[in-house]
Amino acid sequence: MAAVQADTETALAAVSAESSFSFKVLTVNIHKGFTFFNRKFILPELREAVRSVGADVVFLQEVTGSHIKHADKFDNYPEAPHYEFLADTIWPQFAYGRNAVYTNGDHGNAVLSKFPIVRFENRDVSISGPERRGLLHCELKIPGRSVNVHAICVHLGLIETHRLQQMQMLCDLVRNEIPPHAPVVVAGDFNDWRHRAHAVLEQAELHEVFVQANGQAARTFPARLPLLRLDRIYVRNAFGHAPVVLPSNPWSHLSDHAPLAAEIEL
Repeated sequence: MAAVQADTETALAAVSAESSFSFKVLTVNIHKGFTFFNRKFILPELREAVRSVGADVVFLQEVTGSHIKHADKFDNYPEAPHYEFLADTIWPQFAYGRNAVYTNGDHGNAVLSKFPIVRFENRDVSISGPERRGLLHCELKIPGRSVNVHAICVHLGLIETHRLQQMQMLCDLVRNEIPPHAPVVVAGDFNDWRHRAHAVLEQAELHEVFVQANGQAARTFPARLPLLRLDRIYVRNAFGHAPVVLPSNPWSHLSDHAPLAAEIEL
């Protein structure tokens, strides 16, 4: 761990002598705005909970872009895409990566940001079969910083062989398409219940903030009684501070995944 910190400090020093800057990130799988087992539509309540965290950058998975039938079934269903409804006036910048497209609509990943998103791309990492997966890569301009932050929202597949290939695609993206001294934050639902991601992502110098702080990833699924360590926050050329699993009240009512938050220092 000392070697990892030393490498990070060297990389940061190489960027410039700029003073340190920190921002808060949140990641949560919102299950398309429904409670566990789709019993109730709770997106308005979820929006208030997301706001209460005070995050500067929010990584969302299973975000509905459109659904032509739900508006007729639920009185509180918003007219706007869910990522716009959640961003509202709090996060002026947002990006959406549409992954799954079906007869009635679509869903995917989204990033909400208080910082300008100067560029974004949704990278298709689907392998085969009906599962459609993507890496939503956003480049953020941090005021007063000469190097942009790269934020990648992840939702990997349910099949382990697919996940391993998707992790390798993520490594290739970070190593080959992002400047070597640029800070990177990768967050989302990795579905990595066998804990393979840590070793794979180290190839791209990505390190998980809960592992660095506590020695192991956080338990996040199912939210009511978390057993599996599925959700992660990885960083490169940055430090993760005070990572927390958000409390079950109210989150276990709002999602089947417990959200994660952390302070990221550049």
